[in-house]
Amino acid sequence: MRRTQDTLAAVGATLGLFVLWELAVRLFKIPPFVLPAPSQALEALRPVWGAVLGHAWQTLWTTLVGFALAVGAGVLLGAAVGTSRPLNLALYPLLVGFNSVPKAALVPVLVLWFGIGTVPAILTAFLISFFPIVVNVATGLASVPPELREVLKVLGSSRFEAFTRVSVPFSLPYFFASLKVAITLAFVGTVISEIAASQKGIGYMMTSASSQFNVPLVFGGLLVIAAMGIALYGVFALLERRLVGWAYRS
Repeated sequence: MRRTQDTLAAVGATLGLFVLWELAVRLFKIPPFVLPAPSQALEALRPVWGAVLGHAWQTLWTTLVGFALAVGAGVLLGAAVGTSRPLNLALYPLLVGFNSVPKAALVPVLVLWFGIGTVPAILTAFLISFFPIVVNVATGLASVPPELREVLKVLGSSRFEAFTRVSVPFSLPYFFASLKVAITLAFVGTVISEIAASQKGIGYMMTSASSQFNVPLVFGGLLVIAAMGIALYGVFALLERRLVGWAYRS
């Protein structure tokens, strides 16, 4: 019952936002080339819906590949940083420094190395979603109370058993929290690369539409990206609730 109420509240808030947006545009008579109403953005998608689906699929699978690479590499590096103090001291400043570099500035370099197309988009999605996973996994592993490790040590458990039975379960809430953040960032990375150097994808479609002053279609592309991001965020939120619901109070 409570979850149904929460879902209805979220849907109601979203619909309310779109209604306010629609009313504001029509009340103040804002031109579509400045700010189109939601209905105008959706209407702009309808004639080219087949092409939009193709671009959306390109953006989606590119994002998922980059995200999957980020999860794999982020978990491994986060585990190393979170369980080893020397590695933490050596690598954490480098990770922070690398994350401070705007990923949009790396796109021209990736294009120079790999050419225009899918590979730079995958790598940009990977680079922009990698850091939150590393930090959260490392934080979760480093936050395990030392008393728990000492108890297992007294009971004769090996370091591997202590890691799998205590450290991993303790860090899972941090890990799933990072997935929800990282998947939305992965979309940002993909679209940045598609806008800068690609011939397909929602970012490319938005760039083409803006060059033709088709602002409603640009906003339609934004709505498509938002919908995909919300859907994947919901998937990981559901997995989090199913797998580590024990870590949160109702």
